[in-house]
Amino acid sequence: MTSESFDSARPRVYAHRGASAAFAEHTRAAYLRALADGADGVECDVHLTRDQHVVLLHDANLDRTSNGTGPVSEKTLEELRDLDFSSWKGARIPEAYGGIADQFLTLPELLDILREAGREVGLAIELKHPSPYQLKLEDRVLELLEEEGWTPQDSRLDNIQVSFMSFDPDSVQRLLQTVPAEHVCQLVDNFTAQELREELGLGPIAAGAVANVMKAAQQEAERVLDEGEAGIAGPGIDYVREHARNVQRWQEAGRIFRVWTVDSEKDVALCQGLGIQEITTNKPAQVLAQLSVPSK
Repeated sequence: MTSESFDSARPRVYAHRGASAAFAEHTRAAYLRALADGADGVECDVHLTRDQHVVLLHDANLDRTSNGTGPVSEKTLEELRDLDFSSWKGARIPEAYGGIADQFLTLPELLDILREAGREVGLAIELKHPSPYQLKLEDRVLELLEEEGWTPQDSRLDNIQVSFMSFDPDSVQRLLQTVPAEHVCQLVDNFTAQELREELGLGPIAAGAVANVMKAAQQEAERVLDEGEAGIAGPGIDYVREHARNVQRWQEAGRIFRVWTVDSEKDVALCQGLGIQEITTNKPAQVLAQLSVPSK
């Protein structure tokens, strides 16, 4: 089997928040490493700042991944640039990847990095909700991309193939007003009250209430995929294991699958066996190495 034919058969590998096992997530170093590792694409999460800049962060608050605190939405871009978003990881950043002050990224800065990749590369943008700016987040992201030269019809920007993702069905519906379904991913996952308590630090009553809201959103997300409103299904790897019937039904209906977060050899093999087209991972080099070994 030639490498060309193999590449066409293997899943495409997206680097989750960059090569985030190696460097702090969403940083310049993480994305440059992902490209150096040969990732087919990269994934990012976006929020709006107080002055309406689109920035790359997963959490709504700054506490976990910076030396700052408080909501991202209450900070200006200038205030965020004064923070350290990389030292918490404890990884030494090579000089070629910039200093600590260079690691925080806006969406336009990530686009510049991807433009310089010298090859075709995918960009999966996850719009994070709930947002205090609600669906203005979607409007601002699309406006920014159009300013950069993105064309909605084919969802391309120079050498970058752009797709959009959200757990929030309202976000997906807003995106579908502009973006063809084949470039829109409805994310789905299992949420339990216990997991929410642990992840968000909520009490049992608050966690139960949030879990009920999220369960309703998940049911709507599954309907969106059942009806084919979004062309890409984005289940977590646990969802894939626990909802085999949904996975099979959506595959038979022609949905493209982008599964996250796939880091272990066992999970990579599972995705290969199921014919999953796209894998999102914190460890793109490791996953690509496993996928490059021909099956016997």
